[in-house]
Amino acid sequence: MDAGASAEPPLPMLIGCDFSSSPSRRKPIVVASGQLAGTRVVLSGLETFDTLAGFGRWLAEPRTWVGGFDLPFGLPRELLAHLGWPLTWHASMQHYRSLSRAQIRDTFAAFCDARPAGAKFAHRAADGPAGSSPSMKWVNPPVAYMLHAGVPLLLDAGVHLPGLHAGDPARVALEAYPGLLAREILARRSYKSDDRAKQTPDRLIARKDLVTALENGATRLGLRLKLTHAQRDALVDDASGDRLDAVLCLVQAAWAEQRHRQGDALYGLPPGLDPLEGWIVSAPVD
Repeated sequence: MDAGASAEPPLPMLIGCDFSSSPSRRKPIVVASGQLAGTRVVLSGLETFDTLAGFGRWLAEPRTWVGGFDLPFGLPRELLAHLGWPLTWHASMQHYRSLSRAQIRDTFAAFCDARPAGAKFAHRAADGPAGSSPSMKWVNPPVAYMLHAGVPLLLDAGVHLPGLHAGDPARVALEAYPGLLAREILARRSYKSDDRAKQTPDRLIARKDLVTALENGATRLGLRLKLTHAQRDALVDDASGDRLDAVLCLVQAAWAEQRHRQGDALYGLPPGLDPLEGWIVSAPVD
Protein backbone atom coordinates (compact mmCIF):
# COMPACT_ATOMS: atom_id res chain seq x y z
CA MET A 1 0.00 0.00 0.00
CA ASP A 2 1.18 3.55 -0.75
CA ALA A 3 2.76 5.12 2.32
CA GLY A 4 0.46 8.11 2.06
CA ALA A 5 -2.72 6.07 1.74
CA SER A 6 -5.02 5.84 4.72
CA ALA A 7 -5.56 2.44 6.27
CA GLU A 8 -8.92 0.76 5.81
CA PRO A 9 -11.11 1.01 8.93
CA PRO A 10 -11.28 -2.24 10.89
CA LEU A 11 -14.22 -4.49 10.15
CA PRO A 12 -16.62 -4.41 13.09
CA MET A 13 -17.29 -7.32 15.34
CA LEU A 14 -20.91 -8.40 15.11
CA ILE A 15 -22.92 -9.07 18.24
CA GLY A 16 -26.35 -10.42 18.99
CA CYS A 17 -27.84 -9.95 22.43
CA ASP A 18 -30.56 -11.93 24.16
CA PHE A 19 -31.42 -9.44 26.89
CA SER A 20 -32.92 -9.88 30.35
CA SER A 21 -34.22 -7.00 32.46
CA SER A 22 -33.37 -8.96 35.63
CA PRO A 23 -30.33 -11.07 34.75
CA SER A 24 -29.03 -13.75 37.09
CA ARG A 25 -26.69 -16.73 36.95
CA ARG A 26 -29.68 -18.89 36.09
CA LYS A 27 -31.00 -16.49 33.42
CA PRO A 28 -28.14 -14.28 32.22
CA ILE A 29 -27.87 -11.84 29.37
CA VAL A 30 -26.36 -13.77 26.45
CA VAL A 31 -24.16 -12.14 23.81
CA ALA A 32 -23.17 -13.94 20.61
CA SER A 33 -20.21 -12.51 18.72
CA GLY A 34 -19.07 -13.13 15.17
CA GLN A 35 -17.93 -11.79 11.84
CA LEU A 36 -19.44 -11.30 8.40
CA ALA A 37 -17.44 -13.05 5.66
CA GLY A 38 -19.17 -12.56 2.34
CA THR A 39 -22.60 -14.08 2.87
CA ARG A 40 -21.47 -16.15 5.86
CA VAL A 41 -21.98 -15.20 9.49
CA VAL A 42 -19.18 -16.87 11.43
CA LEU A 43 -20.01 -17.39 15.10
CA SER A 44 -16.95 -16.60 17.24
CA GLY A 45 -18.29 -17.19 20.73
CA LEU A 46 -20.97 -16.79 23.38
CA GLU A 47 -20.62 -14.71 26.52
CA THR A 48 -22.96 -14.25 29.48
CA PHE A 49 -23.58 -11.46 31.99
CA ASP A 50 -25.49 -12.00 35.20
CA THR A 51 -25.79 -8.31 36.19
CA LEU A 52 -26.96 -5.21 34.35
CA ALA A 53 -23.95 -3.28 35.65
CA GLY A 54 -21.52 -5.84 34.25
CA PHE A 55 -23.20 -5.73 30.86
CA GLY A 56 -23.16 -1.92 30.94
CA ARG A 57 -19.41 -1.91 31.53
CA TRP A 58 -18.94 -4.28 28.59
CA LEU A 59 -20.97 -2.02 26.30
CA ALA A 60 -18.86 0.99 27.26
CA GLU A 61 -15.52 -0.64 26.46
CA PRO A 62 -13.75 0.87 23.42
CA ARG A 63 -14.09 -1.52 20.50
CA THR A 64 -15.77 -1.61 17.10
CA TRP A 65 -19.05 -3.48 16.75
CA VAL A 66 -22.49 -3.58 15.18
CA GLY A 67 -25.05 -5.25 17.41
CA GLY A 68 -28.63 -6.48 17.36
CA PHE A 69 -30.34 -6.27 20.76
CA ASP A 70 -33.51 -8.15 21.64
CA LEU A 71 -35.24 -5.33 23.49
CA PRO A 72 -37.47 -2.49 22.33
CA PHE A 73 -35.78 0.85 21.72
CA GLY A 74 -38.91 3.02 21.92
CA LEU A 75 -42.52 3.37 23.03
CA PRO A 76 -45.59 3.80 20.79
CA ARG A 77 -46.23 7.37 19.68
CA GLU A 78 -49.93 6.92 20.48
CA LEU A 79 -49.10 5.99 24.08
CA LEU A 80 -46.67 8.87 24.61
CA ALA A 81 -49.11 11.40 23.17
CA HIS A 82 -51.96 10.10 25.34
CA LEU A 83 -49.85 10.27 28.52
CA GLY A 84 -48.47 13.72 27.71
CA TRP A 85 -44.90 12.41 27.83
CA PRO A 86 -42.14 13.94 25.66
CA LEU A 87 -42.49 13.36 21.92
CA THR A 88 -38.79 13.35 21.08
CA TRP A 89 -36.89 10.10 21.52
CA HIS A 90 -34.13 11.13 23.91
CA ALA A 91 -36.45 13.16 26.14
CA SER A 92 -38.99 10.32 26.22
CA MET A 93 -36.31 7.83 27.24
CA GLN A 94 -34.92 10.15 29.94
CA HIS A 95 -38.43 10.50 31.37
CA TYR A 96 -39.05 6.78 31.14
CA ARG A 97 -35.84 5.84 32.93
CA SER A 98 -36.82 8.15 35.83
CA LEU A 99 -39.86 5.99 36.60
CA SER A 100 -39.95 2.89 38.78
CA ARG A 101 -41.21 -0.40 37.41
CA ALA A 102 -44.25 -0.08 39.67
CA GLN A 103 -45.03 3.34 38.19
CA ILE A 104 -44.64 1.94 34.68
CA ARG A 105 -46.93 -1.00 35.44
CA ASP A 106 -49.63 1.15 37.05
CA THR A 107 -49.53 3.79 34.29
CA PHE A 108 -49.68 1.26 31.47
CA ALA A 109 -52.35 -0.82 33.21
CA ALA A 110 -54.56 2.25 33.59
CA PHE A 111 -54.09 3.03 29.88
CA CYS A 112 -55.11 -0.51 28.93
CA ASP A 113 -58.05 -0.64 31.34
CA ALA A 114 -59.59 2.40 29.66
CA ARG A 115 -59.51 0.79 26.21
CA PRO A 116 -61.85 -1.76 24.60
CA ALA A 117 -61.18 -5.49 24.50
CA GLY A 118 -58.98 -6.43 21.59
CA ALA A 119 -57.29 -3.02 21.51
CA LYS A 120 -55.83 -2.75 24.99
CA PHE A 121 -52.24 -2.01 23.96
CA ALA A 122 -50.84 0.74 21.77
CA HIS A 123 -48.47 -0.52 19.09
CA ARG A 124 -45.48 0.83 17.22
CA ALA A 125 -45.44 0.83 13.44
CA ALA A 126 -42.85 -2.00 13.41
CA ASP A 127 -44.87 -4.38 15.58
CA GLY A 128 -47.12 -5.59 12.76
CA PRO A 129 -44.41 -6.36 10.17
CA ALA A 130 -42.11 -7.88 12.82
CA GLY A 131 -44.79 -9.78 14.72
CA SER A 132 -43.37 -8.37 17.96
CA SER A 133 -45.06 -7.74 21.30
CA PRO A 134 -46.05 -4.13 22.05
CA SER A 135 -43.19 -2.36 23.83
CA MET A 136 -45.56 -1.24 26.59
CA LYS A 137 -46.32 -4.84 27.62
CA TRP A 138 -45.16 -5.49 31.18
CA VAL A 139 -45.85 -9.26 31.42
CA ASN A 140 -45.33 -12.34 29.21
CA PRO A 141 -42.88 -11.06 28.05
CA PRO A 142 -42.06 -7.96 30.16
CA VAL A 143 -40.66 -5.97 27.25
CA ALA A 144 -41.57 -2.65 28.91
CA TYR A 145 -39.11 -3.51 31.69
CA MET A 146 -36.52 -4.65 29.14
CA LEU A 147 -36.71 -1.21 27.51
CA HIS A 148 -36.51 0.43 30.94
CA ALA A 149 -33.40 -1.57 31.88
CA GLY A 150 -31.65 -1.77 28.51
CA VAL A 151 -31.92 1.58 26.74
CA PRO A 152 -30.30 3.50 29.64
CA LEU A 153 -27.32 1.12 29.44
CA LEU A 154 -26.94 1.92 25.74
CA LEU A 155 -27.29 5.65 26.34
CA ASP A 156 -24.82 5.68 29.23
CA ALA A 157 -22.35 3.68 27.13
CA GLY A 158 -22.56 6.36 24.43
CA VAL A 159 -23.34 3.99 21.56
CA HIS A 160 -24.85 5.05 18.23
CA LEU A 161 -28.52 4.20 17.59
CA PRO A 162 -29.22 4.81 13.88
CA GLY A 163 -32.35 6.83 13.25
CA LEU A 164 -32.80 7.59 16.95
CA HIS A 165 -29.72 8.99 18.69
CA ALA A 166 -26.21 9.93 17.59
CA GLY A 167 -23.33 8.34 19.48
CA ASP A 168 -19.98 6.65 18.96
CA PRO A 169 -20.06 5.48 15.32
CA ALA A 170 -17.71 2.61 16.21
CA ARG A 171 -20.39 1.00 18.40
CA VAL A 172 -23.74 0.68 16.62
CA ALA A 173 -26.82 -0.69 18.39
CA LEU A 174 -29.92 -1.83 16.52
CA GLU A 175 -33.18 -3.20 17.83
CA ALA A 176 -33.47 -6.85 16.82
CA TYR A 177 -36.15 -9.48 17.32
CA PRO A 178 -35.27 -13.18 17.11
CA GLY A 179 -38.90 -14.21 16.64
CA LEU A 180 -38.91 -12.49 13.26
CA LEU A 181 -36.40 -14.94 11.77
CA ALA A 182 -37.54 -17.92 13.82
CA ARG A 183 -41.11 -17.64 12.56
CA GLU A 184 -39.93 -17.33 8.97
CA ILE A 185 -38.40 -20.80 9.37
CA LEU A 186 -40.63 -22.55 11.91
CA ALA A 187 -43.96 -20.72 11.46
CA ARG A 188 -45.71 -21.16 14.82
CA ARG A 189 -43.68 -24.14 16.07
CA SER A 190 -42.24 -23.43 19.50
CA TYR A 191 -38.52 -24.04 19.99
CA LYS A 192 -37.88 -22.94 23.58
CA SER A 193 -39.20 -22.69 27.11
CA ASP A 194 -37.82 -21.69 30.50
CA ASP A 195 -40.24 -24.18 32.09
CA ARG A 196 -38.50 -27.56 32.40
CA ALA A 197 -41.83 -29.35 32.04
CA LYS A 198 -42.25 -27.76 28.60
CA GLN A 199 -38.74 -28.56 27.33
CA THR A 200 -40.11 -31.29 25.09
CA PRO A 201 -38.66 -33.44 22.29
CA ASP A 202 -40.75 -31.44 19.80
CA ARG A 203 -39.03 -28.23 20.87
CA LEU A 204 -35.63 -29.94 20.61
CA ILE A 205 -36.44 -30.98 17.04
CA ALA A 206 -37.57 -27.44 16.27
CA ARG A 207 -34.24 -26.04 17.50
CA LYS A 208 -32.38 -28.54 15.29
CA ASP A 209 -34.49 -27.50 12.30
CA LEU A 210 -33.95 -23.82 13.05
CA VAL A 211 -30.17 -24.17 13.30
CA THR A 212 -30.03 -26.26 10.11
CA ALA A 213 -32.04 -23.65 8.23
CA LEU A 214 -29.75 -20.87 9.44
CA GLU A 215 -26.71 -22.86 8.34
CA ASN A 216 -28.29 -23.35 4.92
CA GLY A 217 -29.17 -19.67 4.54
CA ALA A 218 -32.86 -20.51 4.26
CA THR A 219 -34.18 -17.04 5.12
CA ARG A 220 -34.91 -13.96 3.04
CA LEU A 221 -31.77 -12.34 4.52
CA GLY A 222 -29.62 -14.58 2.32
CA LEU A 223 -26.97 -15.20 5.00
CA ARG A 224 -25.54 -18.56 6.05
CA LEU A 225 -24.54 -19.21 9.65
CA LYS A 226 -21.14 -20.89 10.08
CA LEU A 227 -20.82 -23.04 13.21
CA THR A 228 -18.44 -25.59 14.66
CA HIS A 229 -19.93 -28.90 15.76
CA ALA A 230 -19.55 -27.85 19.39
CA GLN A 231 -21.32 -24.54 18.77
CA ARG A 232 -24.14 -26.30 16.99
CA ASP A 233 -24.58 -28.69 19.91
CA ALA A 234 -24.57 -25.78 22.39
CA LEU A 235 -27.35 -23.98 20.52
CA VAL A 236 -29.49 -27.08 20.12
CA ASP A 237 -28.97 -28.27 23.71
CA ASP A 238 -30.01 -24.95 25.30
CA ALA A 239 -33.70 -25.65 25.91
CA SER A 240 -34.29 -22.07 27.09
CA GLY A 241 -33.42 -20.86 23.60
CA ASP A 242 -31.39 -17.95 24.97
CA ARG A 243 -28.20 -18.81 23.08
CA LEU A 244 -30.12 -19.43 19.88
CA ASP A 245 -31.98 -16.13 20.28
CA ALA A 246 -28.66 -14.31 20.65
CA VAL A 247 -27.46 -15.95 17.43
CA LEU A 248 -30.66 -14.98 15.61
CA CYS A 249 -29.99 -11.37 16.65
CA LEU A 250 -26.39 -11.80 15.43
CA VAL A 251 -27.66 -12.77 11.98
CA GLN A 252 -29.89 -9.69 11.91
CA ALA A 253 -26.90 -7.54 12.88
CA ALA A 254 -24.91 -9.14 10.05
CA TRP A 255 -27.64 -8.24 7.57
CA ALA A 256 -27.54 -4.65 8.87
CA GLU A 257 -23.75 -4.50 8.51
CA GLN A 258 -24.08 -5.85 4.97
CA ARG A 259 -26.49 -3.01 4.13
CA HIS A 260 -24.08 -0.52 5.69
CA ARG A 261 -21.19 -1.79 3.56
CA GLN A 262 -23.41 -1.11 0.56
CA GLY A 263 -23.68 2.54 1.60
CA ASP A 264 -26.77 2.55 3.82
CA ALA A 265 -26.15 4.90 6.77
CA LEU A 266 -29.26 3.53 8.52
CA TYR A 267 -28.04 -0.09 8.46
CA GLY A 268 -31.10 -1.31 6.58
CA LEU A 269 -33.66 0.58 8.67
CA PRO A 270 -36.33 2.26 6.52
CA PRO A 271 -35.58 5.93 5.71
CA GLY A 272 -39.10 6.88 6.77
CA LEU A 273 -38.95 5.29 10.23
CA ASP A 274 -40.62 7.14 13.08
CA PRO A 275 -37.73 8.79 14.98
CA LEU A 276 -39.71 8.45 18.21
CA GLU A 277 -40.62 4.76 17.92
CA GLY A 278 -37.64 3.35 16.03
CA TRP A 279 -37.72 0.18 13.91
CA ILE A 280 -36.76 -3.50 14.22
CA VAL A 281 -33.82 -4.36 11.99
CA SER A 282 -34.70 -6.50 8.96
CA ALA A 283 -38.46 -6.18 9.59
CA PRO A 284 -40.21 -5.72 6.23
CA VAL A 285 -41.75 -2.36 5.42
CA ASP A 286 -45.43 -2.62 4.50
